[in-house]
Amino acid sequence: MPNAVGLGLFGWVLGAPGRSADTIAATIQGPYALLFLACQFLAVAITLFGFAAYAWTPLFGRDTVLGLVMLVLVACSIGHAVPLRRIKIVHGVALILAVCAGFVVLAGLESGSRGSGVPLSSFDERFYGLALPSLVGFLLGPWMDVQQWQRAVEIRREGTSVRMAYAAGAILFLGLLTINALLASASGLGEPVVSFDGLPGAYAAVAQATARSHLAGVTIAFLIWTVVAAATTIDSFYGATRWLMTAITTRSNSPLLAFVPPSLVSSPIWILLAAFTAAVVANQLNLSLMYLMVPFATILVGGAACLVCETLGASRRYDPVLSYMIGLAACLVFLTGYIQPNWAYLAIAPLIGLVGALPMVAELLGWGGAPAPPVPLPTDAPAAKTVVITVSRDEAIASHGFDGQWFVLNLIPTYDDTNSVGNVYFANYVRWVGKARELFFNTCMPNFDLKSTDFYVLTKTFQHDFRREAVEFEPVSIRVRIASHNRKFVTLAHEIHSEINGLLGRGEQSLMFVDTVQYRPLDIPRSIIEGFLPYWPKTSPHAASSAPSPLGGTSLSA
Repeated sequence: MPNAVGLGLFGWVLGAPGRSADTIAATIQGPYALLFLACQFLAVAITLFGFAAYAWTPLFGRDTVLGLVMLVLVACSIGHAVPLRRIKIVHGVALILAVCAGFVVLAGLESGSRGSGVPLSSFDERFYGLALPSLVGFLLGPWMDVQQWQRAVEIRREGTSVRMAYAAGAILFLGLLTINALLASASGLGEPVVSFDGLPGAYAAVAQATARSHLAGVTIAFLIWTVVAAATTIDSFYGATRWLMTAITTRSNSPLLAFVPPSLVSSPIWILLAAFTAAVVANQLNLSLMYLMVPFATILVGGAACLVCETLGASRRYDPVLSYMIGLAACLVFLTGYIQPNWAYLAIAPLIGLVGALPMVAELLGWGGAPAPPVPLPTDAPAAKTVVITVSRDEAIASHGFDGQWFVLNLIPTYDDTNSVGNVYFANYVRWVGKARELFFNTCMPNFDLKSTDFYVLTKTFQHDFRREAVEFEPVSIRVRIASHNRKFVTLAHEIHSEINGLLGRGEQSLMFVDTVQYRPLDIPRSIIEGFLPYWPKTSPHAASSAPSPLGGTSLSA
């Protein structure tokens, strides 16, 4: 009941009038991406592990790896090739086939020999202690499942009621769970599977009962029932994860995407491989399914509760690191209570996991008050100092090189650079900045060839603030550095200094990149990133840990 109700409540809340699933999904995809990906990883790992260990192995032994790999490949192919609007047709046909197969299995098990039952008196603290973690995990489960978000967005775009769709889906889901319960009831306890912790489990009871029936029709029907369940989970995972990662990479400004194709970054294959590896390792270690399900009731519940609160209108106070640390503590409490057993530890574990969401819960209930205003910077904080590079007159010939992240061009104006009044003509400052920029490029990319390049660098904007004027034979230095960047544009800051008069002016320019054929805007080319990586802004995650020595070893005094 909590499993089906949790699914229905997700649609009821997300489909409320005035609440846009599209807008909410776009807002939460980035901040909660780790929560969604962790949920997808665990869901697929549970599916693969349970399918292999408790469905096929009892029937065919351990020689089931090839069949499992084939199942994964077929399911992923469906998820990759069939869009969500059409995959529901595939799932509809598979559902009818699976339900028919489920009733065939049920009829076969009811007519065969029944396994031993489970007396109520044998239920210990472990059984009753799992009630609250199951309730919390099942109610919050749909919120951390990106498949449900994708479906809600698609339902809304089709103009259908999200509430009605999920109400029908919850009823249908409850029916499938009921068939599972009837199969378990008809199978009995079977032969318990003892995991590495010494605790017995009846996970394989239905497969064992199918094997005892010795009926080919029942075995085939059981395979259809389990294959459909596993395949529809995996193909939905593939489509939903690609949908999420594509949205995230599309909005990402990381220049590293120039090195790795975005389609490769957004591919669900990496999570699938990790889940497959986790399932194999869990199988080899003889873990029980419980250990893969624990995070849904402990580690992930804090983030899921924050997501629910944000959907209901609370301001975002989600701290992923804090939530996961609290969740790990809850997981340890859960495992302690599960192995001992101790019902109190099991019951309190999910409540500990929810602690990370308390600030947002308190805000919704009106207990937290107004959010704290941002702390203003002290008014007496020292202003940022402008560093002025001065050089001796003997060194102030036309030289250039790096001083940390600044590229410096030293030169001496002559009468050729002045106007009729006698000071340097204003356009020459722009020309000097351009010359410094070209030397900057040439130093970082000495092998760049304009005849063979597949991209051009264009100046999108240029701005300069004049402060003072220079005259002939007054040594000046033009400094250029990378100020900021995103995936498509690079902003260069520049300053012009005089040995005599100090700062003459400063400004910035924005550069863009286009292909050489159709002049289409491009992401920052890979060769640009490789050449300029040591000089990214220090705040950039792509900045190098160290910069070259200034001006090829010539020290400059500041």
